[in-house]
Amino acid sequence: MLPLLLVAVVAVRHLPVLSEGFGHLATARWPWLLAAACATCLTWVAAACTRQGAVVERLPRRRLVATQFAAGAANHLLPTGLGASAVNLRFMSVCGLSLARSSAALALYLLAESVGRVALLGVLLITFPDALRLGTLLPEGAVQPLLIVAGAVPVVAAGVLVLVPRVRGAVESFLRTALGEARSVHARPARALALWGGALAFPALQAAALVLVGRALALPVPVAHMAVAYLAATVAVALVPTPGGIGSVEAALVVALVAAGGPAAVATAVVLAFRLLTVWLPLLPGALTLAALVRMRVI
Repeated sequence: MLPLLLVAVVAVRHLPVLSEGFGHLATARWPWLLAAACATCLTWVAAACTRQGAVVERLPRRRLVATQFAAGAANHLLPTGLGASAVNLRFMSVCGLSLARSSAALALYLLAESVGRVALLGVLLITFPDALRLGTLLPEGAVQPLLIVAGAVPVVAAGVLVLVPRVRGAVESFLRTALGEARSVHARPARALALWGGALAFPALQAAALVLVGRALALPVPVAHMAVAYLAATVAVALVPTPGGIGSVEAALVVALVAAGGPAAVATAVVLAFRLLTVWLPLLPGALTLAALVRMRVI
């Protein structure tokens, strides 16, 4: 709740910019918004491909895609993607996979999705080195604390593994299962292609949706810079435990688009329209789909 409260305070302090941003929504060009909606729909297909690529068994395709759509609604009930993970764990269990194998498949999916997102960001930064100006994104003196925290997390994790035998045993057992599943998946070219192709397509389609919304609102930022801004913002807020990234993603995207050269009011309008298309409009249909899948014992 604390990140949401902080975002609410910031929103109140910048109410004039938000109001001006909502005013810009009336000038949006609908063909671009329709294309952004289509890109959003394709993200569920990409997620389904990645989920299928993480397991050897063939999963029912239609139910798999419907589960990804429903998982988006569940993702807004629990922080940091736990809702979607819970829905997919239950779906794989109903499909006959054990809890250990379902958890291993989930870990492989999360790893592939993270690697795909970071790899895509890295390629764009190498191709367009001026697309992201970190000096305008990070407050002065913030780099050193971030590096300290990033270094402390693996040290603390290693200490827990060394000092707590039960945790170490559970982690070793899970890693054996996960590595076995990963070897089995990569032994099948079709599964490996689905896993890594979907992992790259998912963030690419999300970035494309933001770019199309930016075009709809005439945001004066180059296409590649908008894509870099989206990927950098989502990577940066991955550790902020807000349900569905609500609040944290909006704030990071506005800051990133402004740092890329966009006016604050237009950048705010772009982010509002983007989150409306990708989060709020699919929320009710996704919740209804989730309820229907539960009633049908699909999950």
